[in-house]
Amino acid sequence: MPLPPLPHSVSLHRLFPKASFVGCGDIAVQDVTEDSRLANPQAAFAALRGTRVDGAHFAADAVGRGCKAILTEQPLAAVRVPQCIVPDAREAYAKLCDAVLGHPARHLKVVGVTGTNGKTTTSWWMRSILEASGRHCGLLGTIICDDGRTTEEAGQTTPDSKSLAQWLRRMVDANSSHCAIEVSSHALDQRRTAGIRLAAAAVTNVTQDHFDYHGNFENYLAAKLRIVSEVAPSGVLAVNADDPHADRFIAACASAGKKCVTYGIDNDADVRAKIFEETLDGTTCEFTLNAIRTRVCVPIPARHNVSNCLAAAIVASHLGVTQDQITAGIEHAPPVPGRLERVECEQGFHVFVDYAHTDDAIRRVVTCLKHVCSGRVFCVFGAGGDRDRTKRPKMAAAAALADVVVVTSDNPRTESPQSIIEEILVGLPTGFANFHVDADRRSAIEWALTEARPGDCVLIAGKGHEPYQIIGKEKHPFDDRDVVRQLLAKSTTKHTSPIQSPHFAICGSAIESLRTQ
Repeated sequence: MPLPPLPHSVSLHRLFPKASFVGCGDIAVQDVTEDSRLANPQAAFAALRGTRVDGAHFAADAVGRGCKAILTEQPLAAVRVPQCIVPDAREAYAKLCDAVLGHPARHLKVVGVTGTNGKTTTSWWMRSILEASGRHCGLLGTIICDDGRTTEEAGQTTPDSKSLAQWLRRMVDANSSHCAIEVSSHALDQRRTAGIRLAAAAVTNVTQDHFDYHGNFENYLAAKLRIVSEVAPSGVLAVNADDPHADRFIAACASAGKKCVTYGIDNDADVRAKIFEETLDGTTCEFTLNAIRTRVCVPIPARHNVSNCLAAAIVASHLGVTQDQITAGIEHAPPVPGRLERVECEQGFHVFVDYAHTDDAIRRVVTCLKHVCSGRVFCVFGAGGDRDRTKRPKMAAAAALADVVVVTSDNPRTESPQSIIEEILVGLPTGFANFHVDADRRSAIEWALTEARPGDCVLIAGKGHEPYQIIGKEKHPFDDRDVVRQLLAKSTTKHTSPIQSPHFAICGSAIESLRTQ
């Protein structure tokens, strides 16, 4: 059945039969918004409670702009328009966004990926596998939004509920049959995807991130666990058995009556990969799915990317994709921008740009490169400003697995770059000497490239695909990959003897001072 033409009128009583109404018995709307500035006579205003402000404070402004109805959790006495009262306004808003767009989510098989790290790579591989099987698949995530016909730069990992519904509508109009979407912890906590029933989903891992928003790990994990409720009764959730918190997701699936398939490399799992060869160009492995043994060459290095492939394979298999199509989708997948993306150079050393911005991600990537690199591994990284400060020293401890650590700025935002760096440095192990500090990211990258010798690997972590650096509240053009190419193009590098930079001694003293504070 085709989607109804827009605008499409929706009865709130029919959509929310258990809701109560103030000033009416039903409300019919053709639009909905959570932004009072976008209110209009055809729209309901959703009064959503945020972390800093309550949308109810803007209800009068929405009514003043012509809005004739309010979606809210509590009756608002200050406004004299019909109101629909629901237990969870965010969940209702997501469902209403889907409804006013003609329920596009019902016309697609949507697959989701959540986890601290690996969401982007896994979702890109899901799309590649589905496309290899002849299915037309859209993509929503950290890097791009793609309706199957046009592509735009993404604004956030998971779009807000209204934008999400609009993208799904565009996918249906573009004759897409499937959609792969990254589902962030923020999106799950804010119920942005509540208007969708996922045909299948995957959990890559859960490690520390976003404590600036969630407050602590238990809240963060609780948000991730909501993915179980988003999966349709006929769907499947792929869970990484190598993750320490896999049992929580397995138990949640059992409690909800949802199918769970585990995958892994090190621990027992329903689908387990055996690795044969690891190189800088990729990993050769074998796994058995549906009693069929499959050998596949994963086109980028790192064991965690083998895990990401397993997750994508399980989801695709559940949707009816064959083993040969899964193999083709993985082996011929387009490179994922900023995910262990190799920057080609003729200097004899290797340069990789990766989005790793947590201690777990840095540890995984550095460990991988140490395993496959014949020379030294340099790790250039910083930490984002106005974000979770508690992970900064942990990132340093992870980076110290490299032979040489270069601490610099990431996106400092409104924080002092030097203050961020000082909080990072505290995490370096006592006695660790091979590090260099430079708050200027371009200069820090240049130093690493100058010091690298044939056979070495230079990892530039943290920003990945981002073509900008946020300083203050402004975005300045800065792409790690382009910076590397520019520096290598003008390089007259002289490879020096083992590093003897005065920065080490100076920063070593600074670290000891910070540790005693």
